[in-house]
Amino acid sequence: MAYTDDAVLAKLSALNESHDSIATAAQWIMFHRRHADRTVQLWLQRLKDSPSPKRLNLIYLANEVTQQSKARHKDDFVLAFSPVIAEAAATAYKGAPSEVQGKLRRVIDVWKDRNIFEVPIQEAIESRIQELDKARGAPRSGFGGSIFTSSSVPSELAPLVAPQQNVSKLLLSTKAAINTANQEFDKVSDPSQPVPSAPVYAARLNGLLKNLAVAEDAVAECVKARTELIGALEKILDTNKAALAEEEAQLHTFSSRKATIDQKKKDVEFAIMRGLNERDQSPQNGHSASPEPERPEVEALTPPSGHDDFYDEPGPAMPSQAEPQTTRSPVAPPQATFHHTAAPGIDLLSTLASQYQSVPVSANGANKRRRVDSNEEFPDLGNDDGIDADVAEMLRKDSQAS
Repeated sequence: MAYTDDAVLAKLSALNESHDSIATAAQWIMFHRRHADRTVQLWLQRLKDSPSPKRLNLIYLANEVTQQSKARHKDDFVLAFSPVIAEAAATAYKGAPSEVQGKLRRVIDVWKDRNIFEVPIQEAIESRIQELDKARGAPRSGFGGSIFTSSSVPSELAPLVAPQQNVSKLLLSTKAAINTANQEFDKVSDPSQPVPSAPVYAARLNGLLKNLAVAEDAVAECVKARTELIGALEKILDTNKAALAEEEAQLHTFSSRKATIDQKKKDVEFAIMRGLNERDQSPQNGHSASPEPERPEVEALTPPSGHDDFYDEPGPAMPSQAEPQTTRSPVAPPQATFHHTAAPGIDLLSTLASQYQSVPVSANGANKRRRVDSNEEFPDLGNDDGIDADVAEMLRKDSQAS
């Protein structure tokens, strides 16, 4: 089918909500992509004249055409739809049932997620939808990506909202005027086109002048709006530069303070550790506050030599023990004579002496022994202690008889 306005309108009128119908119409429209601008104009006019359900189908068709063109890297229809898509979306959204409005929001979200249109175009679409929701008192729609929505804009960026929205709105009309002026200029300036008659050529030139004037005015308005936006941005930039300089000075101040305090902390910790080390080392230097206890005296293993009672062997007699021996009368002569004389008491004395030598233990302890190792025949009995009186008398008589 050849491309004509009637053919395009027929395709749009036969459109229904099925995917096959939308895909077939989209393929035919994309085949005639050199007529993209005219097709979009007819599409917008049909959308305005259609009821709400039919408008949703036309939005689906625009979605199919733009996504397929974007996937094939053919931007003819994307550029053609960009100037009018915000108005078309607002027209389809206004007065539609809530179900249809929800479907339209999902389509707009798809455009945003897949970057079908440029950011200003996408923001303009969302802004128009939000204005409609606000006008009828409905809750805000679920567009969360725009940085210029009222709930997400910080107070510092509030002066940027109005200039940015103005630029976005002017950009749509400016692009349309620029495209029209460029196309008309190319037609008139194309050397391959035959030169029409003078009146027709003059009329074309007159129309081109009007289109160029419209494009010039649109671009001038866009330049004015963007200059205002840049001025607002510069104010915010100057404010942030001043704040940055102040914060950098504060950063330097706090960094130096931190370094000073950190050094003080290290000095205090070093002093504490040095004091602990001195206190730990003071006992080793002999400066302990409490003196060490004296070592216990070890008792000798052998008793002193003056106490002969602890010895088994005979030792030198104490002075107190020697005095009786010096005063005692010697008995050696009687013993010597008694040794050569047979006397009746000799046997008795020998028996007593042997018994006296055989006494093993004294009454003062088990380790004390008194030994008689002298060469005398009769032992020194120490003042006759322990001799019976009868025996002493008998000895005296024997000695006198001899």
